[in-house]
Amino acid sequence: MRTGSEPATARSPLRLRFWLSVWGLLWAAAGTAVFALAERPGWAIASAVLCLIASADLMIVVHRLHQGPHWQPGRDVPPYQPDRGDNRSPRS
Repeated sequence: MRTGSEPATARSPLRLRFWLSVWGLLWAAAGTAVFALAERPGWAIASAVLCLIASADLMIVVHRLHQGPHWQPGRDVPPYQPDRGDNRSPRS
């Protein structure tokens, strides 16, 4: 159900993003090491750039998680305003 207030009330699954960032960081770091040992500097640089991107995303996610429930509501907070059942537009 769309209420029209989605951009203001949207939520991101931060814990999922956290674990995906950790997974990507591990793979990128491993790729950097493997390609550096295999003397493939282009691929090693590409993997290192991915490692930097994953670590930046991880820092942002950890920062947002530390901001608390104001930024990431719990399961008891609905992601949108409840339906009033009268089919009125939310902008009226």
